[in-house]
Amino acid sequence: MSSRVLRTVCAAALAAVVAASPAVAAAAEPSSPGPAREPRTTKSVAELLTELKKLYQRAEEASEAYNGTTAKLKKRQAEAKKLDTALVVARTALGHSRNDAGRLAREQYQGQSDFSSYVQLMLSRDPEHALDQEHVIRRVAAGRAATVKRLTGAEKRADALASASRKVLEKQRVLAARQKKQRDTVQSRLRKVEVLLAELTAEQIAKVSRLEQQATDKAQGTLVTSGALSSARPPSQEGDEAVKYAVRQLGKPYVWGAEGPGSFDCSGLTSQAWANAGRTIPRTSQEQWRQLRKVPLNALRPGDLVIYFPKATHVALYVGNGLVVQAPRPGSQVKVSPLASNPLLGAVRPDPKSPSLSSYSLPELAPDASGSDAGYNSSSGPGDE
Repeated sequence: MSSRVLRTVCAAALAAVVAASPAVAAAAEPSSPGPAREPRTTKSVAELLTELKKLYQRAEEASEAYNGTTAKLKKRQAEAKKLDTALVVARTALGHSRNDAGRLAREQYQGQSDFSSYVQLMLSRDPEHALDQEHVIRRVAAGRAATVKRLTGAEKRADALASASRKVLEKQRVLAARQKKQRDTVQSRLRKVEVLLAELTAEQIAKVSRLEQQATDKAQGTLVTSGALSSARPPSQEGDEAVKYAVRQLGKPYVWGAEGPGSFDCSGLTSQAWANAGRTIPRTSQEQWRQLRKVPLNALRPGDLVIYFPKATHVALYVGNGLVVQAPRPGSQVKVSPLASNPLLGAVRPDPKSPSLSSYSLPELAPDASGSDAGYNSSSGPGDE
């Protein structure tokens, strides 16, 4: 998404916060009272919240599709580079083999072929000497056969590498076109969020935020009551490193498609946290859900990934005490949130075979680490992509 669109979204939300602040509003308003601003939409706050969630979810779904295509494109680019290097080596070997074959052809033309040498020896006055020299003939014949074999093999390898390179380049072209289409989809969906936010008054935004927070608190309370968060098992060594990395990113802006170091999207944060811990995991939330070992919520340990929404379009990193670190949405920042801050799908563990540490303490969090779960009123816009 272009930084202009994101800055517009953030500016609209910020303007709403400024308008909602009594101190700032008092300083900004003229001395004579004016008419109260009327809402520009007749929808209820609950309806607005539902619509905003749906828009953000669809945007994030498109973002994760974009991230998946980008990861595939990077893989194809690396493959193409490797093939190009191998093709240069193969063509160099082919050149040497052709030189050897040319020399062999010249020797045959000049009567120095294996057969000519053999006949000359057999017609010599000393057949016993000819038999003694048979191993020489075999050695020469084997060397020339190897030359022909090298030439044939080099030609086949060069042809195969050239064909593979053409296929990879074609896949790159298709993926690049898909990436552009998905980027346009993300931009379009986020513009719809921008339009809706611009229509809301400060009071409506505040009510939407409160309503969402209430829903989060209720869902979190249900998890606690059910015993789903009763586990207090420590993380693995890698999980501990992943948690520390995620906590160090608190306050950095959400930017879709970003995977650090200055900004992140949801799966960019989780994949980089685990990469920092020495373990490569899939780039997108869908692939993290599909490929990694699933674990029940009552067996969570810090470092596990919590997956949200039916299509696995959002992910956060569990840090313990019923909390996750996540990059929530455009206009927000990396923050600490209750585990139930979004509709839960399940959880996965990147290192299921790694043993847990003997003890664990949640890293110290800044007082404002949790920020606003809603994320509609962030004053920190993302930087340029």
